[in-house]
Amino acid sequence: MSNTSLLDRFAALDSAAVSDALDQLGLPSGVGGLRPVWGPAAVVGFAVTVGLEPRTDGPAGAHIATTAVESADDRSVIVVDNQGRTDVSCWGGILSLGAARRGVRGVVADGVCRDVAEARELAFPVFSRGAVPATARGRLQQRSSGEPVTVAGLRVAQGDVVVADETGLVVVPRDRAAEVAEIAATIVAREHAIADEVRAGAPLSRAMHDARLAGEKEPVR
Repeated sequence: MSNTSLLDRFAALDSAAVSDALDQLGLPSGVGGLRPVWGPAAVVGFAVTVGLEPRTDGPAGAHIATTAVESADDRSVIVVDNQGRTDVSCWGGILSLGAARRGVRGVVADGVCRDVAEARELAFPVFSRGAVPATARGRLQQRSSGEPVTVAGLRVAQGDVVVADETGLVVVPRDRAAEVAEIAATIVAREHAIADEVRAGAPLSRAMHDARLAGEKEPVR
């Protein structure tokens, strides 16, 4: 399966269905707390990771996340680990502009951002813990790029599949992605069938049985 077709499969899913599939395989499920900052949004892509840390004395280098943006493409989601800090921005308007120009699908930041209006004008999805005006300059530095990071308690490696929407965030290990997508699609089909029965007048307690939701054989009634 090509990388593009794999992302297309995940684009037809939501974070809840993918989380249920991860549960079924004994993999870490989805998390909440990271929300779109300017309006409804959903992103699916391969992770390009950035790790940040507090600024230390030394010569100034490239601004945080710029190397990640330059290595990303139109299948990428930038994933920023700022350890959940909410006192300083770890993503801003010029980064959004640079990422949007490269076709990047969005950013997921375990921290807060600024320049929300600029991201909105670009229609560039930004997921974070909120917004703050305080700049990263003089406060943060880049610890790593392309290395595994931890975001909202989830380990994210470069190239993992990231799904973020208004419900939450899921991270799918790249080597399990096809398997997870197949299971999640089955879950969605099953839930659509249940919803159709409810719309047709079936009692909720009969249509929405835990065994059926889990894909198990329903008990004899």
